[in-house]
Amino acid sequence: QVQLVESGGGLVQPGGSLRLSCAASGSIFSINVMDWYRQAPGKERELVARIRSGETTNYADFVKGRFTISRDNAKNTGYLQMNSLKPEDTAVYYCHANIRRGVNNLEYSYWGQGTQVTVSS
Repeated sequence: QVQLVESGGGLVQPGGSLRLSCAASGSIFSINVMDWYRQAPGKERELVARIRSGETTNYADFVKGRFTISRDNAKNTGYLQMNSLKPEDTAVYYCHANIRRGVNNLEYSYWGQGTQVTVSS
């Protein structure tokens, strides 16, 4: 079994920073893509940032220049550094990863349980 566990969410004032972590555990051969999504109340889940195994990154326009995605392959952990936070960044943030595992080295999709980020004064 594989689990993704997020941490680092919380309440922060506008303009503040938070760093989210996503730790993958279990029988893992490799993590190909790791993403961060978010879902605000009444809205659909949306992609925030993505990092591929070759360290290529992509960001949604609404976080470019403020958020940075990174990963530590040795620890099977991904990070999302969020700076200059705005009230509209308030949402549950979810980690997602495509992970290769098993005797056949197949790729599977996994989601974390989510962590709440609230930006408010």
